[in-house]
Amino acid sequence: MLLIGILTGLIILVLLVVIHELGHGIVARRNGVVVEEFGVGFPPRAWGRKLKQSILGKNVLISLNWLPLGGFVKLQGENDSANGKGDYGAATYWQKTKILLAGVLMNWLTAIVLFTILALVGLPKILPNQFSVASDTVISVEPLKINQVERDSPAEKAGLRGGDEILLIDSSDIRSPEELSEATKANKGKTVSVTYSRSSSEYVVPVTLRNESSPSKGFLGVRTSQRMSEIRATWSAPIVGFMTTLQLTGETFSALGKVVTSLGEGIGSRFTANESARKSGDEAFAFASNSVSGPVGILGVIFPQAQQAGLKWLTLLAALISLSLAVMNVLPIPALDGGRWFTMTLFRLLKKPLTKEREEKIQTIGFMALLALIVLVTVADVSKLIG
Repeated sequence: MLLIGILTGLIILVLLVVIHELGHGIVARRNGVVVEEFGVGFPPRAWGRKLKQSILGKNVLISLNWLPLGGFVKLQGENDSANGKGDYGAATYWQKTKILLAGVLMNWLTAIVLFTILALVGLPKILPNQFSVASDTVISVEPLKINQVERDSPAEKAGLRGGDEILLIDSSDIRSPEELSEATKANKGKTVSVTYSRSSSEYVVPVTLRNESSPSKGFLGVRTSQRMSEIRATWSAPIVGFMTTLQLTGETFSALGKVVTSLGEGIGSRFTANESARKSGDEAFAFASNSVSGPVGILGVIFPQAQQAGLKWLTLLAALISLSLAVMNVLPIPALDGGRWFTMTLFRLLKKPLTKEREEKIQTIGFMALLALIVLVTVADVSKLIG
């Protein structure tokens, strides 16, 4: 199952990056820039073929490469100072802006489409104020399911098993772990009737609850799980998809801001002798570390879990990653699309030429910094797995 989850994650990540790069290629062609190669994965090349005609233009080399970590599009004259016919560098400032940000737009649109599909079949409610159209919304809540029954507990003595869905305590509806906790606490030491569902059949059993509880022993003696509530829509699904993407875009920027602030606080604490400040800095570092995942965390943990949870959760994860790719690539980080646009714009404002050598130096430094960050996050992911 782990291997299937990893392979599924690789396929989805590659597809999302291919969609991103396809955006660059299509917009480049429409603005007169020659697309030389469209690659799936990164070199060394495993297979390649030139297509006489394609949506990316004439005689474009389509390649499959051995490193399945994404994809790329190679444009003619990619440096900003190139000025030949069909060169990226010869395009106008506005044309370059459209080409650079096309990938961001493609990932953002992909997220909207996926959230729209989820809104039709059941979009998990992951935000407290998640958008929905009241007149076209059905919010469903999954029944409360028993994960584990404690040994020698009231639940075990009554015949309850893992997988059973708790419906009622006496005549009170039980829809959440909080409601179960409140109902059992209110009736501690008493005999109550528990209505539960097993294999689509309902049963009612008397259960004498414990007089006391502790973190390891509850009044009933069960550990439960419940999936998030879901939003279902019909005609408003595209609106829900768009607004959910907009909401999560804001949440992603906000979360990134918190991570950067925490990282800065953690680094700053290393230059002080104040023990309290150092402790606060350690907590900030821990928050930043736990808030991000690299390739190991995404492919080795997150995707296998989503794959086991089902297609709906895998689709939700794909939508969230597509949105994250859009947000990351709009940031002014050298080596990413936003960084290239920022560099180009800055030199234009300064009225200085952005030579090929200067541009390559800036992008190389940015790429090395990005690579170092990926290594650090990967080390953190591995340490979490080992721990």
